[in-house]
Amino acid sequence: MLPLAAARGSKTGYTPIMRLQDMGPLALAAAIRERKLSSEEVTRFFLERIARLDGQIGAFTQVWPDDALRDSRARDQSRGERPPFHGVPIGVKDLNLVRFRRTDFGGGALGPVWSPVDDRTVSRLRAAGFVLIGKLATSELGALPITEPRGRPPTRNPWDLSRTAGGSSGGSAAAVAAGMLPVAHGSDGGGSIRIPSSFCGLVGLKATRGSIPNAFGLPEKEILFTCGALTRKVADAAALFDWMSRRPPTVLMPPGPRRVWMLTQTVVGPTDPEVLAALYRVAGLLEHGGHSVEERQAPEGDLDSFLPIWQGMMASLPLLRPSRAEPATRWLRESAVKLPSGLGQERQREMTRRWGEWADASDVLLTPTVAVPPPPVGFLPVEDGERCFRTAATLGAFTAPFNVTGRPALSVPAGLHPTLGVPIGVQLSGPPGSEGLLLSLGAYLEEALPPLGWPPLVDPG
Repeated sequence: MLPLAAARGSKTGYTPIMRLQDMGPLALAAAIRERKLSSEEVTRFFLERIARLDGQIGAFTQVWPDDALRDSRARDQSRGERPPFHGVPIGVKDLNLVRFRRTDFGGGALGPVWSPVDDRTVSRLRAAGFVLIGKLATSELGALPITEPRGRPPTRNPWDLSRTAGGSSGGSAAAVAAGMLPVAHGSDGGGSIRIPSSFCGLVGLKATRGSIPNAFGLPEKEILFTCGALTRKVADAAALFDWMSRRPPTVLMPPGPRRVWMLTQTVVGPTDPEVLAALYRVAGLLEHGGHSVEERQAPEGDLDSFLPIWQGMMASLPLLRPSRAEPATRWLRESAVKLPSGLGQERQREMTRRWGEWADASDVLLTPTVAVPPPPVGFLPVEDGERCFRTAATLGAFTAPFNVTGRPALSVPAGLHPTLGVPIGVQLSGPPGSEGLLLSLGAYLEEALPPLGWPPLVDPG
């Protein structure tokens, strides 16, 4: 174990020595900056955990130990001002381009692609000082909220290896939840950061549309997906958002009384009773903090109203190998061809207008992140494209509206399912640009709720 110097603070004058896996990216960066730790020993520590644990979890598609250690040594030897995450390891979701590395985009439909340059998001992560340690598993083109692409093992939930880690940033969530990374890059087009964050007991922020520059330089006006990060603590999520969005530091101060509307049900299926119980506990904590909470019903809508929006996005992506696409990917593209031109954009504008008119009467929306606990690995009928997607879409019922409308949304852990022992997440959303409010409320809940600790199956004790 690599120790840190003990710190003052307990009744005896010192707090216990902190383990590396308990430290988030901000704490690790501070220790490296103060030369209490080296980037090389931190990177080596996480590489060893990956080698020990990932065989049973399946979070990584590529690991680059030699290059990561070489990069970490170079950062240890550098002089001058150090960027905010100098020397901290991170993984990149395999939908993003890393220079001189293969990108498979989660399957065979588009990849593999070799790029001579980093995309804009990866370039920003390097500029933050991160050491890139490998690529993280995702569903094909990020189309499904699980991570079980053909041709590779499924990504399993560290809290229960029989259950999914979620998706499409499933590898990112599993790696952080298992302590194989202190932070991971992800992206979210319908819940792809928040769903796996909820399933794995993490903090996941989907930012306001356009606040984080698009990785590929695409127009931001109506795009569904945005990049972000998955962390164990709200303060780390806030710092990553600030850096990626090029905005001043978020101050996590308790906000004044806010009007909170709570949604408990969707039209696509019931909400698990234990998920509801966790939601009501969080509502009680918000009321205790001085906020008013009122249960409401969302504007009418169903999966078929949303479907053309998602079909249109998938149809816009180039498929270099259509015959190798997975059934759900192929069905989304083939069914999109039959739609009237412009239907997806029309539906998106209408949904944005209706949700805006409704939600603007509140300050914050409170919902479950996902209506159910993480399902078992293999629960989707993957060989039937339409049925697979329609079944999977129930997991995104609470998350996808905020991709359509472009509003920010934050998932925070709300406890463990009492019988299954897997995490439950709740989601906070607000008007465009309200990330600071959401993160402040998330920090309040983080303090008020008992910490989840580590998954027993990968207890790093």
